[in-house]
Amino acid sequence: MFSPSSIAAWALALTAPLALADAPPPSPLQEQLAEPGLGCVTPVLELSAKDREWLEPFYLLRGAQPVWNRDNLPVLFTQLEALADDGLEPRAYHLEPLRELAAVDDPSPRLAACVEVLATTAYLQALQDLAYGRLEQAKVEPLWEPEGMAVPQSQAPLLAIAQAGLSDPAQAFEQARPDFGPYQQLRQRYAELRRQELPQWLAIPGGTLLKPGAVDGRVPLLEQRLQLHGDLSQGAPALVAEQGSVYSTALVEAVKAFQRNHLLKPDGVVGPGTLAELNRSASERMDQIRINLERLRWLSHEIEPTSVLIDVAGAEVMFLRDHAVAWQARTQVGRPARPTPLLRSRITHLTLNPTWTIPPTILKEDKLPELRRDAAGYLAANHMQVIDYEGNPVDPRGVDWERPGRVMIRQSAGAHSPLGKVAIRFPNPFSVYLHDTPSQRLFDNLPRLFSSGCVRVERVTELVDQLLAGASPTERARIARQWDSGRTLRADLPQPVPILMAYWTAQVGADGTVQFRPDIYGHDARLLKALEASNRI
Repeated sequence: MFSPSSIAAWALALTAPLALADAPPPSPLQEQLAEPGLGCVTPVLELSAKDREWLEPFYLLRGAQPVWNRDNLPVLFTQLEALADDGLEPRAYHLEPLRELAAVDDPSPRLAACVEVLATTAYLQALQDLAYGRLEQAKVEPLWEPEGMAVPQSQAPLLAIAQAGLSDPAQAFEQARPDFGPYQQLRQRYAELRRQELPQWLAIPGGTLLKPGAVDGRVPLLEQRLQLHGDLSQGAPALVAEQGSVYSTALVEAVKAFQRNHLLKPDGVVGPGTLAELNRSASERMDQIRINLERLRWLSHEIEPTSVLIDVAGAEVMFLRDHAVAWQARTQVGRPARPTPLLRSRITHLTLNPTWTIPPTILKEDKLPELRRDAAGYLAANHMQVIDYEGNPVDPRGVDWERPGRVMIRQSAGAHSPLGKVAIRFPNPFSVYLHDTPSQRLFDNLPRLFSSGCVRVERVTELVDQLLAGASPTERARIARQWDSGRTLRADLPQPVPILMAYWTAQVGADGTVQFRPDIYGHDARLLKALEASNRI
């Protein structure tokens, strides 16, 4: 909308000496925009390069005319206060100084100009943060993307929203806010919880596993906690209280409900994982919602209408068509020591009946100890062969397994292969992909952290059907024949399909309650710290 040259020329006009004797002097607003900082606040607020990138075209559109007055500033203040419902800190948008300055009777033109620029800076920053997130994702929770696939933060749409919303700032804030179902739902629940008094509770002490039927002094605390969480109804405690410290059927069922809602194995056993989630305070849960609102602001721009979405923390895969979930299944994702990476890419092809070339880390940490004990026996039992980096066979008897050098291990296709019947490929620097697995029973576990970074997909042939939806009947029949042949073959998709592997640890479930997931990779603490730091002004 604005070329760099036009913006630079306008900025220069604000600061350059008057070229003509009869040219009007710069207005107080123009003088303020030309200054490096805002002196009406203490300490002086320096205008950053990013502030100027938005301020200059904003006022250029208005012919350097002021925006704010005693009528519309209170509306702006109300909207800045409402940012708390989005998990954002209103104070970070200079709300208190603005209120104090706006209350000054008969301000000087210089003070009025300073308040004007301060209010516009807060207004534009709030719209940016609502639309794209308060933090730069690349700095705190990087998402790998191939060149040319990154989503730019476009200035023009937000400037248009900002200008159109001057008569009604509430409308501008609502338009900037993500029109994204998961975000809107989580924001609504967060806003409701903010208006309630947060419950307080004592930590349930650690100890032996608490199993159904056990007698344990921690049972009354467990009962209280489940009431506060809403997993045990207020009418149930009378029955439980009669049984003293017995871990009764009523409590077991409530624990199972809690476990399901926190993505834990719903076995009714209170072990270290369940205990850790039970002992998370209400304020910690509110923080968890706040940081996931930030993630969902990022996510709202990353999801393409038709795409594959991997919910890494939730260990699920979805195929989206026109932004709606057309298909969904469980996954197995990377163990904490070998996490599944966060990325955006495009699925380009399938490998039918794939062989498995063992990645270097797995070879070093998992396979070499076995090979050193009995290379020939291990290779034969697991349908493996040694190859060089050109794919040529290598005699394993000639390899020093203490220092194997430039060799790789390849496992043949078949029922024994950890990749199963198909691998779904997309460009990325992590050598990860989606694939079938013979370990189907592991899909019944929670959490499902079993892989070395790749994503194992339940009912993977159904996902292949979704990916091949654009293929002709003839092409689909040809691929089916290739698949049935048992040979390892490549099958290109009719057109690449976007894939997003994303991470979030809170969402609203179908019953309207907030579902919390364990932070399997420890990302939450880092994101919370960065969000808190960004709120300091």
